[in-house]
Amino acid sequence: MKNVAWAVTGAGHHLAESLAAMRLVSRDNRVCTFVSRAGEEVARMYGLFDQLSEISGGGYLEELFLEREEGASSPRAGRFMMKRFDLLIIAPATANTVAKIVCGIADTLPTNAAALANKAGVPVYVLPTDVLDRSQTEPPYAIDRDLCEGCEVCEPRRGCPEGAIGEQIDLVICDGCGVCADLCPRGAIRKAAISVVTRPLDRENIERLRAIPGFTVLEGPEEIERLV
Repeated sequence: MKNVAWAVTGAGHHLAESLAAMRLVSRDNRVCTFVSRAGEEVARMYGLFDQLSEISGGGYLEELFLEREEGASSPRAGRFMMKRFDLLIIAPATANTVAKIVCGIADTLPTNAAALANKAGVPVYVLPTDVLDRSQTEPPYAIDRDLCEGCEVCEPRRGCPEGAIGEQIDLVICDGCGVCADLCPRGAIRKAAISVVTRPLDRENIERLRAIPGFTVLEGPEEIERLV
């Protein structure tokens, strides 16, 4: 059994797949999860936040740490210096997180964990959202204005348990439950796949990350399970 640290950043791309992979990892290993502020917001808007506590159930080295509760110094990340973890997996990792790591910036819970793990000789595995030149991703629920007819009584707005629907969906409030999509008679609330092109700068940062001793760039979520 290994002690695995998992850091979650504010990316929706690869989030569900990373969560599924870490669920498999947690069956035979301890998983301690470190979630950035943006990571918490995004996990909620995709309806996946509650599943994080299913992976990190709360025992020692199986806690769920949220950046908004940790303070600016991220003291729990100090466990890396105490050799409490066998490896750190950052998945998914936003372009912002990758850029900070390669520049030596450690001002979020995941980037602090990455810096301390590297200093302690703990291997770090990173799954960037921009590892491919072009990818398809599915954003959170949104209102399709081409389909919305502006009904006098908006059933999704009336039925949303979080009160997240106005002219648009307030994604900071939304918890991704999907009730609104089920209630809309026009099918105007939905998720639609979009194509994303990796910027040259992000590709350059990924290559710089590959060159840092102690860091390994993962090519896809399917590689996570093979690490333990």
